[in-house]
Amino acid sequence: MISQMVLLRTPDAALHGDFVVPAPARAVVLFAHGSGSSRHSARNRMVAAELRTAGFGTLLLDLLSEREERHDALTAEHRFDIPLLGRRLVAAIDWLAVQPDTRDIPVILFGASTGAAAALAAAAERPDRVLTVVSRGGRPDLAGDAAERVRAPVLLIVGGHDHEVLSLNEEAARQLRASHALHIVPGAGHLFEEPGALEEVADTARRWCDERLRSWREHAREPA
Repeated sequence: MISQMVLLRTPDAALHGDFVVPAPARAVVLFAHGSGSSRHSARNRMVAAELRTAGFGTLLLDLLSEREERHDALTAEHRFDIPLLGRRLVAAIDWLAVQPDTRDIPVILFGASTGAAAALAAAAERPDRVLTVVSRGGRPDLAGDAAERVRAPVLLIVGGHDHEVLSLNEEAARQLRASHALHIVPGAGHLFEEPGALEEVADTARRWCDERLRSWREHAREPA
């Protein structure tokens, strides 16, 4: 297993990430954290650990530089800049495409809160690399026209008691042209802090990714 801190350089920032890849990995999950969060998000780390037990690599990435994070903590200027966050994810997808342990496997995007919108924006730009997009308590409504261009299947996971976000996800689902599913975690709020809620998120995401990966492999084996 490869486990290392990485520094991903984009044209306008240097981004820190935690990169863990079991050998061999079936796919790699790129996490896009939500507004005001970072790669240290306990919830994303719990989901990442669960996915690694199923043979998926993970990259938890800060989408803002350290300077941008300090500025954003005061002004909230960057956390809703979906085009910026989407470009950072595209850079990470391209970085994964040249790493020896991930260049031949598909990328799964896992977005939380505003990170879900950025994940959809990135999936629209890299349709040949992104296997699927998973949203946890996400704001897919903020992806704008990019959502209609996403070709990868999309899983929207929302807490049953997160009423406003659930309504936004239901509306966003109607805008998606790609195949998609909405999974509601009964009794859960926006942060999935209730007993067993985050475990259900992780298990649902794992099963969804397993199914998408199975379909991808079957399609790859079809004769041209």
